[in-house]
Amino acid sequence: MNYKDYYKIMGVDKTASQDEIKTSYRKLARKFHPDVSKEKNAETRFKDINEAYEVLRDKEKRAAYDQLGSNWKAGQSGFTPPPSWQDQYHQGHGNAGEQGDFSDFFESLFGGGFGASQHTSNGRQAMQGQDSNAKILIDLQDAYTGATRNFTLQDQVVNQHGRMQNKDRTLKVSIPKGIKPGQKIRLQKQGQAGAGGARNGDLYLEIGFNPNPLYVVEGADVTTELAITPWQAALGEKVKVPTPSGHIDLTLPKLISSGSKMRLKGRGLPSKIAGDFFVKLKIVFPKSLSTEEETLYQSLKALATNDNENENFKQKVDA
Repeated sequence: MNYKDYYKIMGVDKTASQDEIKTSYRKLARKFHPDVSKEKNAETRFKDINEAYEVLRDKEKRAAYDQLGSNWKAGQSGFTPPPSWQDQYHQGHGNAGEQGDFSDFFESLFGGGFGASQHTSNGRQAMQGQDSNAKILIDLQDAYTGATRNFTLQDQVVNQHGRMQNKDRTLKVSIPKGIKPGQKIRLQKQGQAGAGGARNGDLYLEIGFNPNPLYVVEGADVTTELAITPWQAALGEKVKVPTPSGHIDLTLPKLISSGSKMRLKGRGLPSKIAGDFFVKLKIVFPKSLSTEEETLYQSLKALATNDNENENFKQKVDA
């Protein structure tokens, strides 16, 4: 039994990131997929690639393999794991699968496969398809109410000539009420195709929100900015506030300042613990004043000046 250099098989350095390993795997799996590849050794290479990826994509397996690799050289003949290996790795980890079709090297380290690979009746290797990831954008209102939407994704597929090409795919997706940015929706069997008739992988759709000029979303909380007039800020007034679920009435307190936030508890994104809705107030002056309005502002200024002078005089007398 010979040592297998999984990094060499994957065409990556030992310092490669998980994203680099995943990218290399996808490229090699497409090239040597037994259903489309014309390479003479496609099935063997495909098997080796999947075995290497199974180890390197798993943090525990990769760490264990790297530890072993520091003491054993790639390509060494007559490879046998150190006597302590069984205790260090197998204990507590159990068998990785019962239907595996991996090399003796893999089985000696990790216990006989990982359950995603088997052989069909004609002896051809069947390999479960890999999971895929994509990002979709929804409207904020969809997260408030739940919705069903059609999304068009672009897949890379291997054509009959063994070349990669883009292909559009439209999926009907149910958007659950209360979903937040960054959360994922799982679509079973919508990922990469399996080999030899095996099950397709799953597709994970990461949710993002379409830009909305009215709202800012932070976690489950939603904030909007509301323009109010100086007299509304000074006197207080009931105003209409737009929310993703419709307009609501909000009563402004007297003498509220620009930049103040008013909280509407439980009016944010719905969930087991609903978020809050915040109204950030911004005092906005008219672009121009009529003669009457200017006179009123002058009177207000004079009144405020007199009040300040009287207050200063009172403070001097009290002193």
